[in-house]
Amino acid sequence: MNPNRRNFLKKTSFASAGLAMAPTVMNAGLFGNARPSSARYMGGFAAPKMDTVRFALIGVGARGSGHARQIASIEGTEIVAISDLYDDLAKKSKEACAERGKGERHQKIKLYTDGENDWKKMLRREKPDAVIISTPWKLHAPMAIATMNAGAHAFVEVPLALTLQEMWALVDVSEKTQKHCMMMENVNYGREELLYLNMCRQGVIGELLHGEASYIHELRFQMKEEERGTGSWRTPHYAHRNGNLYPTHGLGPVAQYMNIARGEDTFAFMNSFSSLARGRQLYAEKNYPADHKWNALEYKGGDINTSIIKTEMGRTIMVQWDETSPRPYSRHNLIQGTKGTLTGFPTRIALEGGVEGITKDHHSWAQGEALQAVFEKYEHPLYKRLGALATKMGGHGGMDFMMLYRMVECLRKGEPLDQNVYEGCLWSAVTPLSEASVAANGAPQQFPDFTRGAWKTTEALAIVP
Repeated sequence: MNPNRRNFLKKTSFASAGLAMAPTVMNAGLFGNARPSSARYMGGFAAPKMDTVRFALIGVGARGSGHARQIASIEGTEIVAISDLYDDLAKKSKEACAERGKGERHQKIKLYTDGENDWKKMLRREKPDAVIISTPWKLHAPMAIATMNAGAHAFVEVPLALTLQEMWALVDVSEKTQKHCMMMENVNYGREELLYLNMCRQGVIGELLHGEASYIHELRFQMKEEERGTGSWRTPHYAHRNGNLYPTHGLGPVAQYMNIARGEDTFAFMNSFSSLARGRQLYAEKNYPADHKWNALEYKGGDINTSIIKTEMGRTIMVQWDETSPRPYSRHNLIQGTKGTLTGFPTRIALEGGVEGITKDHHSWAQGEALQAVFEKYEHPLYKRLGALATKMGGHGGMDFMMLYRMVECLRKGEPLDQNVYEGCLWSAVTPLSEASVAANGAPQQFPDFTRGAWKTTEALAIVP
């Protein structure tokens, strides 16, 4: 038995005892009903393999258009339909996909652009195998549920859903229909993140104790997208909600390092705190007339949110989010163990006794070009196989392409996906729980167990060759 797992079994009373003493812990919507006998746990689910995966896309704006082009470039795919509110975006993606097709591939793409519900008609008529959903956040869960009920696998941009109730609904429908529902967390396919996953699996930094995960990305410029585009619908979220609204880019990799919800550990509860809300109000006052709609908003969301997750085993994870402050981009990406620490932005490694051939002890970082030897020794096999192609194809340095390639590869081979519906829900649950904690002056909020206890026997994510 994994020593971490043994320690966990000795400490399972820890989280429940602590939470029992915290009357402010949110209980509503935490626990789903028992899994019906007709449903199937999706933790290691593998759908029947298919030679060609017939894709449809809902939303081909900033994110979806890139997914369309890259899916069209992957062998064994056929894009059959595209739906978007804007006809010009749909036509542009259709043309881009057709250019990448060979023979008959992607040459008969149907467009569904007749209003906000035309995507439903697309699902009924085209009957795709898989649907990529890249729409505003509030549409993610309803569209994924309809997709699975229509007989297709759902692949959803982050976050997977906005509320705990929506997350439970996604779990229930996925289990009932036996269709994948994967949140497309692309950062799990970054080169550094894959390297650290492999090093953690090999025990290089010993027993894992603590992680830090951030999404620091100044995006005030998106407010210029007033009627159409990301800023047109995200800006009201920033104004009306106060918590961590976008946690999964930093948290997904750290959760995978720790085998969260995969046999070893899971999230127990979280405390969350937000700073003052100043940046976007000042930006609106500086850049827009006094009577502009952005100046009519009351900005309630703190400029930076800091949350601390405690796991069932007793580990800690700091999660930060800031899309407002004037500072450089960072996902932080830190994992700390009993024998050393791996961190990012920039990539740095410190090990007890030093990094062989680079540092003499843990009081200095191994970084920069000196890390080449570490990459050669611990490079993830998946990156060795696909890294060069992914870099060429692009999409956040290649991580987008590698994610999409793996989605297609798993469907064609009939293998489990690298991310399951429970992980997507668990990582996304940080948002509503953080909002509840902030509103309760940082009081702890308990995480739901979307697996209904099955995480304890779920296999860890394999180091995919």
